[in-house]
Amino acid sequence: MRKEFEIQGCVEVPIELSEDEFFNKFIAFIESNNWSFGGGINEIVDGFYINADGTKGKHVLDE
Repeated sequence: MRKEFEIQGCVEVPIELSEDEFFNKFIAFIESNNWSFGGGINEIVDGFYINADGTKGKHVLDE
């Protein structure tokens, strides 16, 4: 039997922390507790999603 929590939110980090660095720290925390994580992350800068090529995507409040 398993229990799951769905996470919906944002984590504010220093601007110099890369997405990969954040994700590695997050996964290390999850794994240190013998948990697992399924899902993904999106980088947000000044309210805009950042595309894979580094350009600004749509605003987080856009539908």
